[in-house]
Amino acid sequence: MALFGTDGVRGLANRDLTAELALNLAVGAAHILGEAGAFAGHRPRAIVGQDSRASGEFLEAAVVAGLASAGVDVYRVGVIPTPAVSYLVAESGADLGVMISASHNPMPDNGIKFFARGGDKLDDQLEAAIEARMQEYWQRPVGHNVGRVINDESAQERYIFHLLSSLTTSLKGIKVVVDCANGASSEVAPETYTRAGAQVTAIYHQPNGWNINENCGSTHLENLIAKVKEVGADIGIAHDGDADRCLAIDHEGNVIDGDFIMAILANHWQVPTVVGTVMSNLGFIKAMEEKNIAVIAAAVGDRYVLEKMLADDYQLGGEQSGHVIIRKFSNTGDGVLTALQLMQVMATTSESLKDLASIMKRFPQVLINVKDIDKTKLSTSQAISKAIDRKSNELGDRGRILVRSSGTESLVRVMVEAESHSEASDIATEIAEIVRSELRPTTE
Repeated sequence: MALFGTDGVRGLANRDLTAELALNLAVGAAHILGEAGAFAGHRPRAIVGQDSRASGEFLEAAVVAGLASAGVDVYRVGVIPTPAVSYLVAESGADLGVMISASHNPMPDNGIKFFARGGDKLDDQLEAAIEARMQEYWQRPVGHNVGRVINDESAQERYIFHLLSSLTTSLKGIKVVVDCANGASSEVAPETYTRAGAQVTAIYHQPNGWNINENCGSTHLENLIAKVKEVGADIGIAHDGDADRCLAIDHEGNVIDGDFIMAILANHWQVPTVVGTVMSNLGFIKAMEEKNIAVIAAAVGDRYVLEKMLADDYQLGGEQSGHVIIRKFSNTGDGVLTALQLMQVMATTSESLKDLASIMKRFPQVLINVKDIDKTKLSTSQAISKAIDRKSNELGDRGRILVRSSGTESLVRVMVEAESHSEASDIATEIAEIVRSELRPTTE
């Protein structure tokens, strides 16, 4: 089974994702990226960051040891958002970056993401090559050729400066509540929004190693919604554990997801094309059509969105989950950057977030995660294909159906959109039952 999923390597820390595996992955990455020419002519350098999970401490030590043992000089940047690592790799001219995080996953999980020179996530071929190289013999450097380990104390400040440089307007007058998920944005987000001029109330910004994503952040919006209403804020911002996502809440408590955010930005900037995913809401697609903005669909995962953007020089793309890529300033999803740009639209137009979000109407969407199945059999099931075709024909242009294997978990996702929630729920439930029946694991 392949180690790499949609977004790096993830698993239960110290059981699936061990220190030994982290070290071997780091060595493999150093060798493959070196062969790709990234290390030509100088001592290789790497940026290594992490989110606030306790397990990140020993995994970071293993990654640093692996890289240094392979002759890479390592710059440790501590607890910092994933997009900061991407930015710092590009800004410093480093040869690769490593982020230790499981994003929105619960605390016991962890993950490792790699960035190539320039701050880009690795493509599938490079990930496969790293995995293949992990078990091969290699000549270990000695003496002056081993890597050094440097604590980069200025990394966070340089990243904040980069974020603030993306603004052309003060956010003075905007009252924002930010939920930092007790994660990697706990220092960066409140500080950045405050310096930008906003009046900031921060919640879940005191990580202790164990409380990341615990009933907070982008997957648990209830407390943020309550706080926005309590303090009379103009906007609420929810980040996930590594802060590459941004979801928003308007002053009435309505959820403004990634599709709404992209619609607002695309319309304000009058971009000709925006890149979404196969999971983008049908309401987003129709709203963009009305504004004569083309929508290109990529596979789920912000690196696949970026691939589409790079292929034809598109400037804006993202996912419903809140990964938004603004290529003028970043080549990966950046939750803090996205929030700044969204608040800047509010500041320059003097419109409320609710009014801005009225550009699109969300089609009711039902998502069922079918667990305890053999997802590898999905592509060969005739019964599932026929059920999808039959229900898709019934819906016509009033909705759509998407059934796909998760890239990060052992499950199949059944997503249905329709004009009414009840219709979407009925269809999703029917197809999910067929998936569960058809993909039942083979027992001995």
